[in-house]
Amino acid sequence: MSNQEVTIQFPNGELKRFAKGVTLTEIAKSISPSLAKKSIVGSVNTTTTDLTRPILVDAEISLYDAVSQQGLAVLRHSTAHLLAQAVKRLYPGVKLGVGPIIENGFYYDIEMSHTLVPEDLGAIEREMKKIVNENLPVVRKEVTREQASHIFEEDYLKLELLEAIPTEELVTVYEQGEFVDLCRGPHVVSTNKLQYFKLMNISGAYWRGDSNYQMLQRIYGVAFATKEDMQDYFVFLEEAEKRNHRKLGKELDLFMFSEEAPGMPFYLANGQIIRSELENFLRNLQTSYDYKEVRTPLMMNQRLWEQSGHWQHYKENMYFTQVDEQKFALKPMNCPGHMLIYKNDLHSYRDLPIRMAEFGQVHRHEFSGALNGLLRVRTFCQDDAHIFVTPEQIEDEITLALQIIDHVYKVFGFEYDIELSTRPDNYMGELTLWDKAEQALENVLNHLGFPYKINEGDGAFYGPKIDIHIKDAIKRSHQCATVQLDFQLPEKFDLTYVNEDNEKVRPVVIHRAVFGSIDRFLGILIEHFGGAFPLWLAPKQVQIIGVSDVHKPYVEKVLHDLRQANIRVSVDERNEKLGRKIRDAQMQKVPYILVLGDEEQQEDSVTIRAFKQEGLTKMSIESFVEYVIEEIEQKKLPNFANV
Repeated sequence: MSNQEVTIQFPNGELKRFAKGVTLTEIAKSISPSLAKKSIVGSVNTTTTDLTRPILVDAEISLYDAVSQQGLAVLRHSTAHLLAQAVKRLYPGVKLGVGPIIENGFYYDIEMSHTLVPEDLGAIEREMKKIVNENLPVVRKEVTREQASHIFEEDYLKLELLEAIPTEELVTVYEQGEFVDLCRGPHVVSTNKLQYFKLMNISGAYWRGDSNYQMLQRIYGVAFATKEDMQDYFVFLEEAEKRNHRKLGKELDLFMFSEEAPGMPFYLANGQIIRSELENFLRNLQTSYDYKEVRTPLMMNQRLWEQSGHWQHYKENMYFTQVDEQKFALKPMNCPGHMLIYKNDLHSYRDLPIRMAEFGQVHRHEFSGALNGLLRVRTFCQDDAHIFVTPEQIEDEITLALQIIDHVYKVFGFEYDIELSTRPDNYMGELTLWDKAEQALENVLNHLGFPYKINEGDGAFYGPKIDIHIKDAIKRSHQCATVQLDFQLPEKFDLTYVNEDNEKVRPVVIHRAVFGSIDRFLGILIEHFGGAFPLWLAPKQVQIIGVSDVHKPYVEKVLHDLRQANIRVSVDERNEKLGRKIRDAQMQKVPYILVLGDEEQQEDSVTIRAFKQEGLTKMSIESFVEYVIEEIEQKKLPNFANV
């Protein structure tokens, strides 16, 4: 075997010999020209790398096209460089911050004297396309710190980034034409690989995300592997905008916000109906599993939060006040209050498990720029539960919690993914307990046969957790439910129970939420259903429309019968044409519209127009009431695909 050759192992296990210094591009060409053309980036011994890097040692390799996760990430990062180059051409003297990838695209932070406006994005895009057509090679170079300092001597932002690179780390730059950027890479081989992108908007952003630093201008863009993918994305955006919960919340009179309470929702009558239905649904389900509902104060003494560990780990997200020369905090979580309730009594092992639940209002400080309708607020209702168990009961109770979550999500038609989040850097407690807790969660998931992925280091500071990510009707992912195992709070609060040997020992606490935040879950539901809720959740379930005034007595009779059956119903008594009344009820996404005229009055029947369904149905009042009650009780999903 020549020392001027390297052994390359392909993903299928095949081995081939190549000259030392061979590149991934050359390897791809040796297989087929089409493979070389499709490849965007590759990996060498599991490290993602440029296609043009020489391979000097024996290696396992993979090649990735633009639609792969690895290829798409590189394509988007390279498009950020393309944006920066275009901006530098159009606005000489700009200073460049950072240009990372984000979901669906990228951004670049820029300091410049010109204040960008949306109309500038078209000119920047045209310059980007010009650079694409120039087909500039993208070249990686290793440089000394002195060389890098010289390259970026006129850009103090880049010099700050250079200073932050650890001394033992290699410094690299990427060149394309006249443009040079400080970057680890990897990147595409040339600018003509960047065909499908669009600049979206401009915002302000603090340098390094710190409000103590200066404000820069941030340009956002999206980039895709194919024209079809980009078209699909904009179709998705149109659909997402139609479903926007803030827009629908206003149109359907669900909730409002006021400057008098920033980030804190006001629920209007229609929205409160949905919230109450959600609470009652989960409350009744929990009761059937022997959960006991409690309520704890909104505000408690600061020393409680110091004892729980929230002061050390969470105080920047909390609100504080002072009463009678004592410091208090609005609760950001319900956990410490439940610990106090448990400690209020003596417990035997025969009492456990104790399943304690609360629909508790919590307050958490969020920056104003992060607020987003119901999805990100400063106060919300958390459907919290804390289950106090013996060590032997851990896995059974986690199993039960996951079964409840599965039941609830099936009612709404949600598919979901599961993550097991492990010990974070700022963990509290003993390592052995963490290992035991993580193993317990893993055992349950394996026993239930639920597929999951490990999310390293993303557990809560007091314990590992299982996070549930639901997928809505347009396939967006939302983290809602969580099950967390906690050996720490029982220590912090000196919680005990008397075991079989008459000894005082520690219980273990399982934290569990199904909706997570009811407010956020409602926002997700509005968008998931496009405002057209299942009958059991709909604020108005039936709208009655009389054909003329002569039918008023019959309208009143039908109204009375439906109200007696606890169906949410109203009558449109406006002096409008029948067609206008029907259209307005459809705009309000009322599940059932009843049109009552001569024929219905004579037959003691109703003519039914169901939302988003063609045709009309006629049945007796009694049959309609039975039909509606059955649909409500079974919590049936809407039987139409699009709203």
